[in-house]
Amino acid sequence: MYRASNFIPDPNQVLLDANPLRSLAPMFPAPMGVNVNQSSTPPLVCVTPVGQFPIGFGAGNLPAFGSFTTFSATTNGVSYTGTSGNGAIDATPISAYKTRSSISLDDDDDEPYSGNQGLASERKARRGRPPGSGRDGSNGKLKRPKPTYKNFVAGKELVFLSSTSDPREFVESVHMTFEALRRRHLQMDETQDASRRADLKAGAIMMASNIRANSGKRVGTVPGVEIGDIFYFRMELCVIGLHAPSMGGIDYMTTKFGKDEDSVAICIVSAGGYENEDDDTDVLVYSGQGGNNRNTEERHDQKLERGNLALERSLHRKNEIRVVRGFKDPFCLTGKIYIYDGLYKIHESWKERTKYGVNCFKYKLLREPGQRDGAALWKMTQRWIDNPATRGRVLLADLSSKAEILPVCLVNEVDHEKGPVHFTYTNQVKYLRPLSSMKKLQGCGCQSVCLPGDASCACGQHNGGDLPFSSSGLLSCRKPIVYECGESCNCSTNCRNRVTQKGSRLHFEVFRTTNRGWGLRCWEPIRAGSFICEYAGEVIDELKFNLNDSEDDYIFQTVCPGEKTLKWNYGPELIGEVSTYVSPDEFEPLPVKISAKNMGNVSRFMNHSCSPNVFWQPVQYDHGDDGHPHIMFFALKHIPPMTELTYDYGVAGAESSGSGSRRTKNCVCGSQNCRGLF
Repeated sequence: MYRASNFIPDPNQVLLDANPLRSLAPMFPAPMGVNVNQSSTPPLVCVTPVGQFPIGFGAGNLPAFGSFTTFSATTNGVSYTGTSGNGAIDATPISAYKTRSSISLDDDDDEPYSGNQGLASERKARRGRPPGSGRDGSNGKLKRPKPTYKNFVAGKELVFLSSTSDPREFVESVHMTFEALRRRHLQMDETQDASRRADLKAGAIMMASNIRANSGKRVGTVPGVEIGDIFYFRMELCVIGLHAPSMGGIDYMTTKFGKDEDSVAICIVSAGGYENEDDDTDVLVYSGQGGNNRNTEERHDQKLERGNLALERSLHRKNEIRVVRGFKDPFCLTGKIYIYDGLYKIHESWKERTKYGVNCFKYKLLREPGQRDGAALWKMTQRWIDNPATRGRVLLADLSSKAEILPVCLVNEVDHEKGPVHFTYTNQVKYLRPLSSMKKLQGCGCQSVCLPGDASCACGQHNGGDLPFSSSGLLSCRKPIVYECGESCNCSTNCRNRVTQKGSRLHFEVFRTTNRGWGLRCWEPIRAGSFICEYAGEVIDELKFNLNDSEDDYIFQTVCPGEKTLKWNYGPELIGEVSTYVSPDEFEPLPVKISAKNMGNVSRFMNHSCSPNVFWQPVQYDHGDDGHPHIMFFALKHIPPMTELTYDYGVAGAESSGSGSRRTKNCVCGSQNCRGLF
């Protein structure tokens, strides 16, 4: 294989003392064809008072100081209202709205709260722990100061948000910041009482700190957001500018059509809150909003107002509407996955009586032709998962010969190549000496399972005081080394701190690429922080092996990766914590080198990319030699099904300082920020 690069505020909310928003990064340049009166200010589409934010909130591209008035720009016959630097605007951070405890923060899609639920085994362990068993007499919980939420002044970690000119990179950076904050809040919430969901906390911090993309509303596509992108929380849609309401299913705005002004729908989320018909991936019958009382079982006829009226006007205006479809999360019984499915137009509307005896508005939307697959691809891969035999063009049903928990299929839809060069499939690492002769890793004495915030847990202390994984097995942050529980630990195999050692549970597919040999992808969606696989193979004796003379293209080294990988943890300053960012100059490689040329697993087929979606993380659990840890791969971001899995092999020349190797290759990853060499 060729290893190439490869709010309108809630009336029950209390307004606190509020400071004006501060700008972190400019908006993207004006879309082609937009005529802006002041060329120095990119166009912003005015957020009309129909969303969940106050009028004027979210002007992410405005200067840090000054006041603003509106201007207008016209594109494709549609006039958009925006802002410029000559008048007054009322900008209030979301953090200024204190929510009373009686208010429900759940949305109409019943997203599961995963703040401090934990595993069933952990809840049992907590009930069985005697009072005062911790070092501080507080049930073993670490006492943490509450984080300070404040408006953010760009520092060395987030300054790159304003430096990129690529909308895709910008959106991904904002999205990754949200995910990092959500994971950290989830981790902290498990050690203290938390009544608010971590995703809502993360979203409020980002909005108050003005860290968001595409802050203005618009008709049509959103820069940097691609069809097929997946999300797990409504707030994710908000921070990237895809769908502004964090609860409502219909996003709309008032705009001009020629000389007329009208309120039209711009995005809808079909996620099961109403009786929508979405079995056909090109047709969506969408139910209007309203009629359901969330606090009682009372139902009434829907009214032709707000979002429903906007949908009706869109039928006559024939404007494009973004559609986000919701599906059940295959890895969480109560969770949802949201998939951006592209642009639709409303072709028909009617009123229908529901099974509850009330009138409901129905809107039939047809998907615009010529777009890449979104929901269709999702449904196709779900059929394969249910019955792998339905996957066509398969050369080999299981490349792993049952070494993996789930079969690894081999597919070629490009040329006549029958398969990769022969190798022995293994999901283990072959060390130079037996594990029994290596340094032992100190274990914990926890009963049943390790608990978050337990100061007496040795494994928690190894990891800096926090368990590295959430209750659902997601890695919380990147570390020099993650220490899992192992054979020397007293806890059971159900402990949350045993993740990577259990192996992968994904349906992998080794496939033929057009210009990079064989590659790796997955049928399931992969959530950011999920464990993917281990780099299996033979550990090389670095004293006897000369990398410069080798023709082995399957050698893994801990070479310094690109900034995108290093900044997976960015944003701790947003919650008053010390930065964990390690710059390329501070990065220290480990001596471990692993070859997968003769023996290995699916990881040997992962190609390089300068804009990767996977990163490597050293993990220890069966020995204490920190120079030769297990190399585990995790998802850098949410990865849709059938997306090639890639990681950053390292910056060209960076390896010379640590290993003596100067092997470089031309990069053909095709990313917008390709470095040319790796």
